[in-house]
Amino acid sequence: MLSRRLLSTLFGLAFAAPAIAADCKQSHAIYGDRDGGYELRFEPVGSVSAATSNHFKVAVLKSGLLLDGVVMPAGEPERATGLIMHNCPEGDATGEELRACTVWQGVVYALDKVGAVGEIPAETEPAAERLLLPDFGPSLRASTAWGKGRAEADSWDAFTLKGCAA
Repeated sequence: MLSRRLLSTLFGLAFAAPAIAADCKQSHAIYGDRDGGYELRFEPVGSVSAATSNHFKVAVLKSGLLLDGVVMPAGEPERATGLIMHNCPEGDATGEELRACTVWQGVVYALDKVGAVGEIPAETEPAAERLLLPDFGPSLRASTAWGKGRAEADSWDAFTLKGCAA
């Protein structure tokens, strides 16, 4: 038979995830993939760029490598398009230079508790429950932007909210 203390702990854990989303702004959200190999760590955009709506780092947990990520409106019709880059040049860069340092590019989708698809929230809005980056995992393995063998662990394309940075 389960003790009261254990039951209390389990009950608290069952309601912890929704509390994170309600209290956490997108600019501070931390997401993890299913196997615990990768994290998306969002950070405030601030006054750095009016062209981007969200900034984040992709942490490759096994190696400690950090990749840079941005989300910006693009395309026709306009959708939230994400770019994940490694060692891109600072300042003005040519299209060729940017392509060479881009690890992944695609639409970033937010999913709610029931799986409905929407846009990623603005940085000042409550964090999305889950994010979907289509073809993120295969892009990691295929990318030459960060050298062979860097994607030692596969990643899923779906990331679940797991915390909120202070």
